[in-house]
Amino acid sequence: MMNGLRKRLGQAHHAQVAKKILQTAPLKPTADRVVLFSMIGTRVIHPYLVAVKSLHSRLKLGRVAILDDGSLTQEDRRVLAEQLGDPIIRHISQVRTGACPKGGCWERLLTLLDLAENDYVIQLDSDTVTVGDVSEIRNAIEKNRSFTLLGEASAENLGVVSLNAYAQLYDPNQKFEHVQQLAESNLGQHADPDKTFYVRGCAGFAGFSRGGGMKIADAEAFSRFGESVVGRSKWEEWGSEQVASNFLIANSGEPVLLPYAKYRNYWGDNVPDETSFLHFVGTHRYSRMQYARSTRQAIDALS
Repeated sequence: MMNGLRKRLGQAHHAQVAKKILQTAPLKPTADRVVLFSMIGTRVIHPYLVAVKSLHSRLKLGRVAILDDGSLTQEDRRVLAEQLGDPIIRHISQVRTGACPKGGCWERLLTLLDLAENDYVIQLDSDTVTVGDVSEIRNAIEKNRSFTLLGEASAENLGVVSLNAYAQLYDPNQKFEHVQQLAESNLGQHADPDKTFYVRGCAGFAGFSRGGGMKIADAEAFSRFGESVVGRSKWEEWGSEQVASNFLIANSGEPVLLPYAKYRNYWGDNVPDETSFLHFVGTHRYSRMQYARSTRQAIDALS
């Protein structure tokens, strides 16, 4: 009961802080081949504006594109146009998923792969906040290399490895229920497991290189593989899209793995001074009021 109360109080406090993003100057799109892309709905308008405006202000590159999850209102669209320089907004119903599942963020992945045919695309979740230097991302864009936020600190030491090597990290006798663990433990069944790669990244923040990276057909081929090893109903669960995103990033050339000390998921722990970017994952999103503090810090910087 107390944990639920703390969560509700934290959520209400963060909402009050995030709303102040409307008082900051509108984002001014830049004339380059960089797109800041997100799938959003009406419930996350203010946090999303914090996420995209705080990143753009540090990056100083890009225009905005949005995938409407089906819940954006006319008022939402008016606010987005005013705050973000009239971004392109696609509706989720326009996305054809082909061999991939419907839902579970697959429409987001397929849309950004379509955009990446002509532009460098940064996938940005609405529960992220940029509070410092992002020179690693600028360098990745300049060299047209994909990048990813890592899933956890240990992924930095592991790096990009073959599918076979990654699958061997799992105990073959252990049974997994979550689709990501189940799929990862079976990566060795891929048709080319020694010359195809994987990285334990986080789909909440990732950059997809322009033109030369992976394409929609590659996502569909990997989806067919994933479905074949875990079963259709399991592959349709939330989490399979992140496995696909990690696979696509790892096989896009020489991806940049963002240093975890600067770019990190928030797990309710202390935030180091050198942190530039935080992803407030659901489990600890409102723990210790850190989301509200980082949001206020970003808004103050914009102001």
